[in-house]
Formats: sequence, C-alpha cells, structure tokens
Amino acid sequence: MKEDIILKMKGISKSFGATKALDNLDFELRRGEVHALLGENGAGKSTLIKVLGGVHQPEEGVIFIDGQERKMQSIQDAQEAGIGIIHQEIVLVPYLTVTENIFLGREILSPLHMKDKKEMNRLAEEMTRNLGLNIDVTTKVRNLSIAQQQLVEIVKAISFNIKLLVMDEPTSSLSDEEVKRLFLMMDRLKRDNVSIIYISHRMEELFAVTDRVTVMRDGTYVGTVETKETNTDELVKMMVGRNLVNYYTRDYNMKEKEVLRVENLTQDGIFENVNFKVHEGEILGFSGLVGAGRSEIMQAIFGNEKYDSGKIFLHGKEVHFKSSQEAIKNGVAMVPEDRKKQGLTLINSVGYNLTLASLDLYKTGMLLSEGKRLEVIRKYIEDLNIKTSSIDSLVSSLSGGNQQKVVLGKWLSTNPKILILDEPTRGVDVGAKAEIYGIINQLAQQGMAIIMVSSELPEIINMCDNVCIVKEGKITGYLKKEDMNQEVIMSYATGGQKE
Repeated sequence: MKEDIILKMKGISKSFGATKALDNLDFELRRGEVHALLGENGAGKSTLIKVLGGVHQPEEGVIFIDGQERKMQSIQDAQEAGIGIIHQEIVLVPYLTVTENIFLGREILSPLHMKDKKEMNRLAEEMTRNLGLNIDVTTKVRNLSIAQQQLVEIVKAISFNIKLLVMDEPTSSLSDEEVKRLFLMMDRLKRDNVSIIYISHRMEELFAVTDRVTVMRDGTYVGTVETKETNTDELVKMMVGRNLVNYYTRDYNMKEKEVLRVENLTQDGIFENVNFKVHEGEILGFSGLVGAGRSEIMQAIFGNEKYDSGKIFLHGKEVHFKSSQEAIKNGVAMVPEDRKKQGLTLINSVGYNLTLASLDLYKTGMLLSEGKRLEVIRKYIEDLNIKTSSIDSLVSSLSGGNQQKVVLGKWLSTNPKILILDEPTRGVDVGAKAEIYGIINQLAQQGMAIIMVSSELPEIINMCDNVCIVKEGKITGYLKKEDMNQEVIMSYATGGQKE
C-alpha cells in the first residue's frame, strides 16, 4: 500500500548572504501524523517552516501538497494550500479582542455588509470551548496571560480549516494541564486527518505525541526515524553529531553563609507571605505551574515590581530596591523569562548587549573606557562559548542558545553575588542546554548564590540543591535534594500534597 503523503519538500536550499540556512533538504509528511522536526538552534528548522509558509522563497527545490507542485510565494499562498503555522513568537494584535484576532482580515459580514460581531463571537466561543479554553472572547488579547495567548494562536490557526498545522515550540509557555489539553486537541486533529509538524526541544513531549522524527543539522537532512523505535540518546547523537555526556552538570557544595533572606514578602493579590533563604554556592529552585506567581516574586526582589509588605535581607542587611539599577549596584542580577522582549535589544550588536547592564563599570568620570569594555566583551564570548562571527554582529542573527548565553553574559558582567535565572533554558536546544547547565554549575562552584525558576521538572531535580514550590502566590512546599521527585513536586504545585 502506497503511503499517503500530504507534503513533500524536495531539494530545498535557502541562503542569507554567505550563510546557507538550508542545503538541498528533503522532508516528507504523511496525512494524519504528528511529525517532529528536531535539531539544534541554527539547524534550519525555522527557515524550513518559513519556506513552507511563504515567508521565504527558496533558491532551489520544489514543494508538493497532495501530489501537486505549489509555489509558496506569500503567506496567503500557504493559507490557500491549507497550511496553518503557529510561530514561536506570538503574533496576535494586543489591542484587539480574542474574536477580532481570530477573524482578522476575514471578518463575517451581516446582510447589511456590516461586521457581524454577534456571529463572530458565537463562533469564537465555540472554537475556544472545543479547545477547553475558558476565556471571554471579547477580552482584549493584551489582558490575557502568555499561555492563554498561545492557545488563542492555536484556535486562530485551526479556524482556517487547515489540513496541515505547524507548531513551533507550542508548549513553551503552557502549564502541565494546558499541555495535556493541547495534546488532546492534537489527537482530535489527527482523527480528522490533519497532519502536524511539531517543533520542540522537550524530548519527553516528542515521545508522548509524535509518530516520526526528522532530524536536521546545519541546514541539512540527517534522517527520519519512527518515534517508537528510537530513544533520546540516538536523537541527541543525530542532532549534535556525537554522544552528549554529562547533560546535567552539578557538583553540590552549598556553604552555610546566607546571601539572601526573604521574610513574609507580599504583593496583594499576586503573592503572600513568601519566606526563603539562599546561601553561597546554592542553587535554589522555584517550581510551580505557569501563573503561580514565581516570576512576580523575583521581579519584586529585583526592584522591578513593588511589594506591599515583608522584608528582604542581603548579606544580613535589610534592603528595599526601588529599581533594578539599585539591585544591580548591590550585586543582584536577573536573567528574565523572555530573552527577546526583556533580555536583549535585538537591533543591536552582541557586544552592545553584553555590556549594556554594566556600562558604569567602564566609566572614568564622564568618559567610557572602550578598552575595558572590549576586554569584557571578549571575555564572555570566550568564557560562555558564544558562537558569533563578530562582536558587531546583530544579536538577532544568533541562534536561541547563543542569544541566551549573551543574556547570561550581560548579567554576569555586572559581577553579581546573587543570580536569578527565570526559565534559563526555554527554547534552547539540548547542546546549548548542556553548556548552560555547565556554566550555572561553575558559577555555583565559585560561590555564587543562584535562584532558578523553571517549569521543567528534570531541570529542577538535576540542577538544584533545594526547591520551593509555589501555588497561587504561596510557597506550599520546600524540598531538599534527596526528597525531590516529579510526583511530589507536582502534588505541592497542584495542592494535592498529603500532610
């Protein structure tokens, strides 16, 4: 029996200047399958998807949909071919409602040729309800959480009656319950013969939902395997071209000297009575569901958010930072959750970003010592193994893993005593993750106190000395290294723990 191939991309090549992003690449997708596209950051996955979606036009190669050659010269061409793409970056219009975003550019008109808001709201409610998304469709998107916005993106894509859906890191901002809901939706789409290309760096997801995996490396095709016939080690070797040993690197050497102490910290309606301590050389994890208040607690400590009551002590002395600048001067640094929106200025260079938070350290009076600044830039490019052709390259041209290392270097250049890491490996491939874990371990070995906020439980369990679990703004559990496992952490995070 001949396989039912819905998509065939053959000999696809695409260059950007001297960089060959795709090199004679082949890819096939069966009807009604979930097919993972796997590769390190910079492997060409996003470029391939943008070629399929009509954003980029290849120099060579052909695309067949249902056996017919199609020219994807625009986004509209892709939509007409039944292709829906959910990109990693949310592209909704924030000041429009959920309904207005879903029907943007294809509004339903009444017999009087006016926008039929009632009918569009009814259909939007039906679609969101089918996904299990309990929101008011008349709400403006800017008032939704990142996780809710991600799900609205999915609803919008499905609303086009697609036959092929691309999902690029769709779970990066979703809680475990929302991920389960997404997987149920994917099962329903499969039953309707919709084909799904699934891009994720989370290996456990690939084994949970995909039928096959295609691996790319440096813009070329490495191979395709049946998911049930492979394992993580084999896929990692295909991705990086070698066996990756010591994925998690952690030497435990926590000292007794307290660096940070938080007492009864409260921001009304967001978090309350938060208490914890961090010591020299300790990595303290913060776990919990998305929206539990973990990031808000960290933003308050760092001076970016006000708190209503409670105390913060640094090296035994009470502090109350009114701004992040005050926190930085006192030796506190924070790598934010969203590197592109909060951590980097994408239109500027690698060097500019690496020293943006520490410019005061290179000043003599009113003058900036360019020599000192260049010394620091070169130090962190080397120490963090940042792959860039030049310190003047735009940071937007770097892979996700290298962008994350630039953010890390930016804050390390301030010489902090305590480092807050909010989702430090989100959207980062396995090779870069292993490097970042090694860097974090080295910093702890040197005595730095580290707080790691993460939604990835394996990351928490393998990298942290202790963990605080947050639920609805309260710390519901505190576990030492020897007591950590996924089941116990999740029971505290969901309120199901036993006394």
